[in-house]
This record gives sequence, C-alpha cells and structure tokens, in this order.
Amino acid sequence: MTTPESESLVESIMFMDHHTTITKPQTLSTKNRLNDSDDDEEEEECDAEVWEMLSKSFIQVQSVLDQNCVLINQVNENHQSKIADNLAKNVALIREINTNISKVLSIYSDLSLNFSTIVHQRRAAMINCKRSVDDKAST
Repeated sequence: MTTPESESLVESIMFMDHHTTITKPQTLSTKNRLNDSDDDEEEEECDAEVWEMLSKSFIQVQSVLDQNCVLINQVNENHQSKIADNLAKNVALIREINTNISKVLSIYSDLSLNFSTIVHQRRAAMINCKRSVDDKAST
C-alpha cells in the first residue's frame, strides 16, 4: 500500500543512465499532523535527517554497484581471453565482487533499521503529542 509520503519519496527518486539522481521532496510529513510551529521545525529537522540518511545510503550503494560493474566487465574480458594468467586473476576479482555484494547488503540492512527506528520514533512522538492535546482539551 502506498501512502502520500511514500509516493512523494518514490517520485523524488529518478534513475537516469544507470546513475541515481535524488531530489529532496518538499515534505515527508503525514496528512493529519498538528500545525504547531515547534512541531513543524522538529519535523523538518527529522525530514532533513531522514533524507540525508537515504541519500547517503543510495549514493554508497550506487558507488559499490558501479565498482561491481567494472569488476564484472574485467572478469568477462579475462574469461574471453582464455589466457591462464587472466583466468587466475578472476578468482580475486570474483571475491571482490562478492565482498561488494555483502557491503550492499549491509548498507541496505542498516538503512532499513535506521529508517524503521525513525518511523517508530515519529509515530510515538505524534501519539504523545495527540495525548497531550487531548489531555489539555479535557481539562
């Protein structure tokens, strides 16, 4: 299920010529937020933090994937040459490719954990804020 927030984020990430161009959306806020200026400033800071985390991770991943592309091309060239020395070099190149795949996995794992933590923190803050407003209204 997509939400307005995720649609905005998805629309902000465009892929062009195998390179990622990332543009920051205007906001990642929820539809039913309270319009308090302090909350807005904190939310914008959180949005900037989230966006910075996403951008940094995507750039790191793209860099590793670009490096793997170069390594894979070298492995292919070595394989096609059928020269024993070049074929022997492929062992090290393939190990490096595997190491890079592990790096990508680690980056995405960290990104997922960090993003999930931020979402849970934001939800808890919104619930606490709503309770505070409700408590003030009932007194």
